[in-house]
Amino acid sequence: MNEFEIDKRQVRRAFSRAAKDYDAAAVMQREVCTRMLEKLDCIKIQPDTLLDVGSGTGWGTRQLGERFPQAQITALDIAIGMLQHARGTASWWQKLFAGKKENYLCADVEALPLASNSVQMVWSNLALQWCNDLPATFVELQRVIEVDGLLMFSSFGVDTLRELSVAFHDVDGYSHTNRFADMHDIGDMLVAAGFANPVMEMEKITLTYNDVRAVMQDLKSIGAHNATAGRAPGMMGKAAWQRVIANYETLRRDGKLPATFEIIYGHAWKPAPKVLADGRAIVRTDFKI
Repeated sequence: MNEFEIDKRQVRRAFSRAAKDYDAAAVMQREVCTRMLEKLDCIKIQPDTLLDVGSGTGWGTRQLGERFPQAQITALDIAIGMLQHARGTASWWQKLFAGKKENYLCADVEALPLASNSVQMVWSNLALQWCNDLPATFVELQRVIEVDGLLMFSSFGVDTLRELSVAFHDVDGYSHTNRFADMHDIGDMLVAAGFANPVMEMEKITLTYNDVRAVMQDLKSIGAHNATAGRAPGMMGKAAWQRVIANYETLRRDGKLPATFEIIYGHAWKPAPKVLADGRAIVRTDFKI
């Protein structure tokens, strides 16, 4: 058994339960989404079809709708509770004027129920870290994107929640955090999946808390439970919890406990194929001078 394999049923349940209180707690998720939107200022694309992978409660989807008012947007999330909350919180004027420009789809990004070459842009804010097979996921995303279409995403990197690793060290034999991919490995995965000109960036965001319970409550409020196969099967004992607190307290600085998130940003394009299925070369003649 791979102890770091993510239990997708647990992910669905956790995020569906968190939907009601998600927006109030997802400060970092919204900040990362805002920074991604700013990066779009340097990218020339006006998609007619857009897929928002891991759309959650729909805040980012609505920002994309304002930026690309002409686009038919599909909000995709693995948790039906998130999509139900997104539809329920849309204002009356959004529902009236959106028409058929917003669709909601409950599905797993690792097995998209979409036709090949069916969307011009895929956007994903802090969702790809919940994939078990990230290389295959990029292949799947490349499949549904049209030629010359764009993939733009953010995800967590290897140093994310490193404080939890310190806190749970030698407490028990279970896994307590997900395993996150390295930025350079993700760039290689994009190329291997058939994307061109990948651009990768990384930054670290540190949130601070008064105590360990506040850290855990924040993670619970955004549905970021430990969903790995190697997680503990039940509640942690009092003695073990006290040890976690003591370990985490060694990291206290200036009266606060840190929680570090390594944020990876990436975008890449789907190039035109160079050969046909029968091996014949393709030469493009639609270049503009």
